[in-house]
Amino acid sequence: MTTLAGTGRLIRLILRRERLRLAIWVAVLVVVPVFTATAFIDLYPDPSSREALAATVASSPALTALLGPLYDPSIGGLTAWRAGTLGAFFVALMAILTMIRHTREEEETGRRELLGATVVGRHAPMVAALTVTIGTGVLVAGLLIAGLAGVGLPLAGSCAFGLGYAGVAAVFAGVGAVAAQLTEASSTARGIGVGIAGVTFLLRMAGDSGGEATEWLAWLSPIGWFSRLRPFAGEQWWVLLLWLGLSAVLITTAALVASRRDVGAGAFPPRPGPAGAAPGLSSPLGLAWRLHRGSVLGWTIGLAVLGAVYGAAGDSIQGMLEGNPQLQEIFEQMGGAQGLTDTFFSAVVGIIALITAAYAIRAVLRLNVEEEAMRAEWVLATATPRSRFAWSHLIFGLAIPVLILAVAGLVAGATYGAIVGDVADQAVRVLGAAMLQLPAVWILTGTAMALYGLAPERVSLSWGVLVACLILGQLGQILRFPQWSLNLSPFTHIPVFGDDIDVMPLAVLLVVAGFLIAAGLVGFRRRDMT
Repeated sequence: MTTLAGTGRLIRLILRRERLRLAIWVAVLVVVPVFTATAFIDLYPDPSSREALAATVASSPALTALLGPLYDPSIGGLTAWRAGTLGAFFVALMAILTMIRHTREEEETGRRELLGATVVGRHAPMVAALTVTIGTGVLVAGLLIAGLAGVGLPLAGSCAFGLGYAGVAAVFAGVGAVAAQLTEASSTARGIGVGIAGVTFLLRMAGDSGGEATEWLAWLSPIGWFSRLRPFAGEQWWVLLLWLGLSAVLITTAALVASRRDVGAGAFPPRPGPAGAAPGLSSPLGLAWRLHRGSVLGWTIGLAVLGAVYGAAGDSIQGMLEGNPQLQEIFEQMGGAQGLTDTFFSAVVGIIALITAAYAIRAVLRLNVEEEAMRAEWVLATATPRSRFAWSHLIFGLAIPVLILAVAGLVAGATYGAIVGDVADQAVRVLGAAMLQLPAVWILTGTAMALYGLAPERVSLSWGVLVACLILGQLGQILRFPQWSLNLSPFTHIPVFGDDIDVMPLAVLLVVAGFLIAAGLVGFRRRDMT
């Protein structure tokens, strides 16, 4: 039997299990850039308006740090600037999470050992996961090329855009493969992989924000290479070789490490724990805190950094909007009764709230992870009732979003206030706008809890609901979706920053969130364990 025996069947198995999740990833990664291009066609129909935007971007290190450099004021150049590097970061997350789910997580749960008892070669699982992950990147690239070229953008730039995403997918598939070899725990492997992606994005930000003096930092980032490929701005095709070479090195390294370790073990053995458990682990909540504390710290710091970047960009938004009446009209339609800067921060806290909702969903679905790994049964075998076990994780999906939004809002407001000379007032104003987002975030928390309690086999739909909210909130106004469809998102009903607050929509959202949480808790108490 060869080391790759059974690879084809494993690929089919992964595709079967990932059909919904990968379909959502592909749809988002393709739709957002294509719709961004169509939006720019409407918003900046003449060269003078695009050149005014380019001048504003060039004068704002914060905008350049967040979105990357704008090399060409054409529609294609604007699309690559607005959707390119941010989209590349999400491609990296897709690749890392998919790889670890079908390598390290399979070993951690014991499924890899069961498969190994059949006609499956030693390297077949990793090769199958790499094939699906990189193949997804290639599929995204092909659809992007067709979509961008279909709306009238140059074919060469469309190819560069799509191949850039495929290159990022290949590199971070390799990152996920290496991370899966280092540790026995899938959560630790995910932390390593996502941490590397975050560091590379920060390197890209630092390299792009400092001009020529710091540009070398962006060359250290596989995400930063996307801008250096220059889609729609005189493509530099040789940059593709960087992704190809680094992915080959990473995949080879992962294969070498995998061939020298036991199934289920990591390259670095875990440290032996203390002989006795800490007093804090004597309760379900203490155990849950031990499991969540790393992600709480990481998400809070990450969104605080994002808040600082958005806050620094707030002073530039006025000039960017004043140069384009169409874009100004859209921002005003979003509720800018107190000015365009207020509307900008409404959009900012809306984006931060969507990311915070992703944390909330992840925190609640930790219940499902514990149940599937059969660790929940160990806790419930004690005197712990099911409701107490559920609340030990649910509380993180309710309380930690308060912390994250408060920190991100304060940092964004204080950063903007430091620029305009009014730190205290701006920090309080943006903090208030961030806190208004909580009922919508808790709707997503309740959705995840309801699905876990009533239909645990469908918990992945929680992410689909989040994606739907993302599309409706970020693209619905621009693409003129009918109002009834926009109303499906709870974030649509959040009062706009600077307007008079109507408490009725907030109260309704809180009631709905409470109903969803209660339904999930009741369902969990009555159903059988997985």
